[in-house]
Amino acid sequence: MTIALWITAALLALAYLATGLMKVLRSRQQLEPQLRWVKDAASWQVKTIGVLEVLGAAGVLLPLATGIAPVLTAIAAFCLALIQVFAIPVHLRIHDRRAVPLNAFLLLLALAVAVLRLRTL
Repeated sequence: MTIALWITAALLALAYLATGLMKVLRSRQQLEPQLRWVKDAASWQVKTIGVLEVLGAAGVLLPLATGIAPVLTAIAAFCLALIQVFAIPVHLRIHDRRAVPLNAFLLLLALAVAVLRLRTL
């Protein structure tokens, strides 16, 4: 169970760290070709989502690695799942259906991390 938790948590954190840093470090105009939804969002909204994703990635891994407040891993994973719950309707609204399978995968991965972490507490 611990190996499965580490693998899923690492995948989840890596995915969110990469996408979060991309949103934080690039301008909205640079992101538009890859992320269609940013056309309808303000720059501060894109940056805020990026910061939340980076913090979520840290929240998934750091408590797991340090053993300090281990329940925070589950809470961070649930928060990352919530990001996807809100992202899926946005992609459907702008007819960007190709993004939905990735959103669904990240949602399931985040829920798996949360459940696996809660089981090992």
